[in-house]
Amino acid sequence: MTAAERELFRIETLEKGLGRRVRLWIGAAAILAFYATAWKLADVDLGRLVQGLPRLWSWIAKAWPPDFTEVPVFVQRTAETVAMAALGTTLATILAAPMAILASRNITPIPLLSYPARWVLNALRSIDSFIFALLFVAAVGLGPFAGVLGIALHTWGSAAKLFSDTIENADLGPYDAIRATGAGRFPALAYALLPDLLPVLLSTALFWFEFNVRASTVLGVIGAGGIGQDLKNSMDLLDFPRLATILAIILATVTIIDHASAWMRRRLVAA
Repeated sequence: MTAAERELFRIETLEKGLGRRVRLWIGAAAILAFYATAWKLADVDLGRLVQGLPRLWSWIAKAWPPDFTEVPVFVQRTAETVAMAALGTTLATILAAPMAILASRNITPIPLLSYPARWVLNALRSIDSFIFALLFVAAVGLGPFAGVLGIALHTWGSAAKLFSDTIENADLGPYDAIRATGAGRFPALAYALLPDLLPVLLSTALFWFEFNVRASTVLGVIGAGGIGQDLKNSMDLLDFPRLATILAIILATVTIIDHASAWMRRRLVAA
């Protein structure tokens, strides 16, 4: 390499290094600008937080001892919450299975509908179950049924999207081999693909059940049944002993369900 070539190489290296540093600084400035804007839009005020902490502590102190006089009622309301989550998740899982097949580009029976199916799923999962439940309260009236429908619609879109991603990343070797023998699409799915994917799909459904139990605790706020209405009433009345009991029951229920679901998911993955 001649001296001129070495000098040219040095200059090009310096220019590349300078370009990377400039891009790095521009990226860092953009991130800082984003968070500065977010901080302003969110109206973050640490001074108000410091002022509010003593008030919060006084509420916690007033919550002791908890009021256990309505425990049977709270347990029934919590059972309604769990029932909403269970029925909504089950309905969503049943609806998600065929929709996931339709949306999976590698096995869809109607390729032209793959993208429209994904758009529908994106629309369903972009609207929270709280909003769906609010709409169904207006449509079918107050009560847990509106909560079931709200949970089902949101979970339908979310679960089907995860199912579809799992199918698209699966090994299609056994499926293609069975199809090569002349078998139909659905027998090939049932005997070649489903046995391998079923543990993962069930594990995903259990995850959504856990999530929906936690999410459905607030659906009662809009009249969709469950423990949320009692929670809101206690907050409105500043009845902190009653509120402490409700929160304790919710915490115990969610913890039990989380542990049971995690154990089942470990067994499914190991199977």
